[in-house]
Amino acid sequence: MAMNDWSIIGRSLRTRGASTVITAATVGVAVAMLLVLLSMRDAGERAFSRGSGNAHLVVSRDSSPLTTVLNVIFYADPPGRFIEWREYERLANSAPFAWTIPTQQGDSYKGLPVVGTTGEFFTEFRPHERDPWRLTPRRRGDAADGRFFERPFEVVVGSRAAESTGLRVGDVIYLTHGIPRSRQSADPNAMEPHVHTEFAFTVVGVLEPTGSIHDRALFTDLVGSWVLHAHDRRVLEQPGVKTTTEADLLEEDRKITGVLLRVATRPGMMDATASLQPVFNQLRADQTITVAQPVQQITTLFNIVSNVDRILIAMAGVVLVSSAISILLALYNSMDQRRRQVAILRVLGCSRSRVFGLVLTESAIIGLMGAAAGVGLAYVGGRIAAGALQASIGLVVEPRLPVELVMACAMAAVLLAAVAGAIPAAMAYRTEVWRQLRPAA
Repeated sequence: MAMNDWSIIGRSLRTRGASTVITAATVGVAVAMLLVLLSMRDAGERAFSRGSGNAHLVVSRDSSPLTTVLNVIFYADPPGRFIEWREYERLANSAPFAWTIPTQQGDSYKGLPVVGTTGEFFTEFRPHERDPWRLTPRRRGDAADGRFFERPFEVVVGSRAAESTGLRVGDVIYLTHGIPRSRQSADPNAMEPHVHTEFAFTVVGVLEPTGSIHDRALFTDLVGSWVLHAHDRRVLEQPGVKTTTEADLLEEDRKITGVLLRVATRPGMMDATASLQPVFNQLRADQTITVAQPVQQITTLFNIVSNVDRILIAMAGVVLVSSAISILLALYNSMDQRRRQVAILRVLGCSRSRVFGLVLTESAIIGLMGAAAGVGLAYVGGRIAAGALQASIGLVVEPRLPVELVMACAMAAVLLAAVAGAIPAAMAYRTEVWRQLRPAA
């Protein structure tokens, strides 16, 4: 196509500048919706997979396996019922586990979840299959080098929790027994959240980012959590009690809310194969506990979410088709004003097929402009959505825009725009020169 043809198309687009921008923006919004939905769906699945790490099974006394995974691993809510310590010990010895790690939830700090656990949480469990926990290097102003907790009343802080609270190694904090009212269950017997100023916890380490939900949590020794809860019991039983120590703990105080388990595997193998299912079936035989496979439940969750995804993607597709219709209407309505221009082009030697190509190319360019704008909007929108998820629930989602996906959406937008331009192009093709150039009556 000669340069003068591009000049004609450019002049036409500029003449209808407002209509061109609005129509291209409509295409851009549709393309952005498609790209954000597709990229966030894949990124969300990757983010949830990171959180479950190298645990094969999760146990709690929640109502369902999915709730167990969401509460124990992703800290959606503290599990509603406890597991007694003696029950945990029986469970830990019931099968050939590589490790079992108890956890207790129910405390918080400035709205962030606090998890009571043991040292094996950092030495055995990994937030990602092959990436162990790492502590951030010592920073200026820190009282000491960071480390994992070694005794009660020491706290290790997740990277996101440290960022939002400003906590550093050496800081002293006081935990809240309970969770903020906005996250509490409807249980009328739930204890009112209150700060335990009787027990000072010292920050001994800050974790490097893991890209998982664990980044927004604080971790402390299980015994310290037990002491906090036992102190409330003792105050009710003996008003005037000032403090509580580990020596004051009773068997009823030693409770947990969840267990992370990994089945023993052969040396060098990361995944359990034949041994996992028999152990899973054996644990499920106990009707007092709920056993879940994190990978399986995350897949189930995204199967449920995918039904909503299909609706949203269909809506984005409808918007994209609507934008193509907008292109058709914009060009169609302009043809009445451009028939004389088309006739002059014909007189100057422009063939019917060339006129058809000019209008069709103009339509495709509008689609291309919209697609380019849509890619930019998708990048910004993905970052905003990821930031909102991280700020609200601490889930680190990294949306990606694969070249193949971007090209497919852009080509679809251009193709739809070209198809939409076919009718106005046909009108231009059929323009009768003598009728448009005859003198007005």
